[in-house]
Amino acid sequence: MPRRFSLLLFSLAVLLCSSAAIAQDHVRDLQTKAIEDGQAEFGHWGWEQDNYKLWGTHSNRLIPVYTFGTLNAGPGVDLTSYQGANSPYRNPAAVRQIYGRVPDGTVNPKADYFDQTNIYDIQLAALRAGKKHVFLVVFDGMDWQTTRAASIHKTGKVAYDSGRGSGLHMQDYTAGGNTQFGWMVTSPWADDIKIDVDKQTVAYDVNPNFGGYAAEIAGEFPWSSSTDLQYLVGKAENETFRHAYTDSSSSASSMTAGIKTFNSSVNVDPEGMQVSTIARIAQLRGMKAGAVTSVPISHATPAAAYAHNVARDDYQDLTRDLLGLKSVSHPESTWPGLDVLIGCGYGVERNKDSGQGENFVPGNAYLAEQDLLAIDVRSGGNYVVATRTEGMPGPELLEVKATDAIDQGKRLFGFFGSAKGHLPFQTANGDFTPTVGRSNKKEEYSEGDIKENPTLSDFTRQAIRVLSHEDQPFWLMVEAGDVDWANHDNNIDNSIGAVLSGDAAVKVITDWVEAESNWDESLLIVTADHGHYLVLEQPELLVAPAQK
Repeated sequence: MPRRFSLLLFSLAVLLCSSAAIAQDHVRDLQTKAIEDGQAEFGHWGWEQDNYKLWGTHSNRLIPVYTFGTLNAGPGVDLTSYQGANSPYRNPAAVRQIYGRVPDGTVNPKADYFDQTNIYDIQLAALRAGKKHVFLVVFDGMDWQTTRAASIHKTGKVAYDSGRGSGLHMQDYTAGGNTQFGWMVTSPWADDIKIDVDKQTVAYDVNPNFGGYAAEIAGEFPWSSSTDLQYLVGKAENETFRHAYTDSSSSASSMTAGIKTFNSSVNVDPEGMQVSTIARIAQLRGMKAGAVTSVPISHATPAAAYAHNVARDDYQDLTRDLLGLKSVSHPESTWPGLDVLIGCGYGVERNKDSGQGENFVPGNAYLAEQDLLAIDVRSGGNYVVATRTEGMPGPELLEVKATDAIDQGKRLFGFFGSAKGHLPFQTANGDFTPTVGRSNKKEEYSEGDIKENPTLSDFTRQAIRVLSHEDQPFWLMVEAGDVDWANHDNNIDNSIGAVLSGDAAVKVITDWVEAESNWDESLLIVTADHGHYLVLEQPELLVAPAQK
């Protein structure tokens, strides 16, 4: 056989083997089979082992918190200010201050955990202590179990069953010895109440279900098992302990405004009064402020960086607040707006939207056309605008626009996304081929969806470039919002992929601090707004056969 022909056959064999390897997607196969069978040996969502997709929303689990630049950084910044003997949950007066009442079972003399409002306290203390760069990274919907699943897949082993964990950058990175780990309660003041989006008022015609956290039932740690499995979703057998679980807007408001409030509200207290946010406080101290997200720009978490509204679904008005435009909640005078806002929602068109009130403008659900025109520097606005453009590579487009913003001394607004309004879902193996979830549907992306959209890491990198120009101090929120979407859909493949893509964005931040700053002048908090109800029964099954 001629040598040239032999080499050709060898090359073809290698190509075929590589293609076969690519086709083997272990976690995707697990997810597909779990939906087909209605159950899975590796785990499930909810409290029934043989029902894979019993529960499709949030839970009252304790949530992990990773901090960097906090150890020995002083009172209010160091996590020991809120842990152990300093836990507010050990003190009835502190619990009353958090909830406005003392919920049954919530005072715990042994509590090591703190409250979600303490995330705000840490940031405020950091500003007062002179920290120049404050980063809040929110993995929407990521509890300890979700993080563990991603770690197992990435490392190919079950390396831990409690504690901080290992395998992900957020777990392994030490910040030169300045990292800490803790966990927090995310329960709200109360669940949904009656609101009027047009009048921006609240009413209490029906008594809401109030929040709280009974550790004797739910457990002392994020990895604990509950003695009443339905307690975590507000369905405890004992009605005395039916504590509400949070939604993303209430929980994000706790971290950005330092309050407990009712579900579906954004930075308003239980009476509907507007509360300032850490981003605005940072601006008043001469810092810049920004937010980036992998989901729509005015979804609950990024909205909570700066906006006010009694209704989290009033997207166009929330966007107006974020951009410094007059809105239903700020009809006369406004805050100046974020210095950088990059996210999604591009291409989502609606003619009607009852959740957005009488001033809804048909067109893009998240950004009215006249508002986009008003902010654009080309029409006299303050923002260099980067929008998804056909045929243009998204990362390059965003970088060019960020450079323009720096050169012109202007703000940066980025607007991207796929048909559903978010960045394409990265799956566990790093590609963009989601399979079916709870909805029995799977998303499919065009070549343009992949090429024309930056990643969350790209968003983060360019936001930091603009905010930090000329050594400007700044505050930045980064939201990995697709973790929540994946867990709502009971999709382990999308969930792991979302954690990994968010973890890559965390590394963008730590790399920047290492190169351009230090952990004496920088603070990073990596956490989640709430958990879901993933239960890993046999976590070792997430390891692909080739990894064992």
